[in-house]
Amino acid sequence: MSHVLVARLDNDGDVLLAGPAVRAVAAGASRVTLLVGPRGRQAAALLPGADAVVEHLAEWIDPEPPPLDPARTLAFVERLGGLGIDRAIILGSFHQSPLPLALLLRLAGVPWIGATSVDHPGSLLDLRHRIGDDVHEVERSLDLVARAGFPLPPDDEGELRVVTAADDAPQHLPDGYVVVHPGASVPARAWPAERHAALVEALAPSIPVVVTGGPGERDLTRRVAGGPRPGVVDLGGRTSLGGLARVLAGARAIVVGNTGPAHLAAAVGCPVVWLHAPTVPSVRWRPWRVPHVVLARDVPCAGCRARHCPVPGHPCMADIGVPEVVGALGALLSAREPAGVAA
Repeated sequence: MSHVLVARLDNDGDVLLAGPAVRAVAAGASRVTLLVGPRGRQAAALLPGADAVVEHLAEWIDPEPPPLDPARTLAFVERLGGLGIDRAIILGSFHQSPLPLALLLRLAGVPWIGATSVDHPGSLLDLRHRIGDDVHEVERSLDLVARAGFPLPPDDEGELRVVTAADDAPQHLPDGYVVVHPGASVPARAWPAERHAALVEALAPSIPVVVTGGPGERDLTRRVAGGPRPGVVDLGGRTSLGGLARVLAGARAIVVGNTGPAHLAAAVGCPVVWLHAPTVPSVRWRPWRVPHVVLARDVPCAGCRARHCPVPGHPCMADIGVPEVVGALGALLSAREPAGVAA
């Protein structure tokens, strides 16, 4: 049996999508250490399968990295060397290179390393996995770990899963609510705030709405919620990621962009109206194995991977209208009874 390190160094949503691969490795290894960046730490704490979590900010992955600090990097290598790792598997998206981390792992003395790599890895990888770009992130990771000798066990269907604590339970919320999550980690993937506010205005007379957001999004959620009023609850900045999972588990559906809470919703079985900005192809990131409707616009600049839209008016998102979102939400709600709060 072996101690396997599984690395996914970007955001919470990416770490959630790595969950099935982590479980596959855990089924065949004696110990699993999950290596994540600071932007993925909250999600790592919710994943079943990992025995330990190690955090490191990767300058080649983080969207706003500090200058490389040689002393910090060498201390990280020394820490890796003390973990007793037998194998390392580096997960990542099509546009990310695994080779900087592979080099650090080699310096730490890790004897076997596997990763998906377009670039020639030389002696940095023992397994150079190849797969097409247009596959879902979950499938991309599962295929890599299977090639490394860790297939999903027969009783695991590869869905997303999270484990939350009892103290993550949300405050009292109205019956039959839907969630509107207006924020996004990448601004180019966000539907305009005024559209979210108009959506809440359209829904609130007949459907209770819970508006959610992170600690830095309180002003945004306050604007979208429209201030204290009947039928609308503003939870902006008032839940942990585990608490948000509990909120989503009790919701009838969520309206959300291409951001972590879409994948958190999938992990707890909450149907998703997905407002997809085509900065990246939907086939790679769409909600995994949960009822969902994708709302998107085909634009000439699709696949740009921009963090901030350079096109005046942000047409790929602004052209999605409130009536279209209301219709998509109605279709999901008519197809499914309200969910219960997960234990």
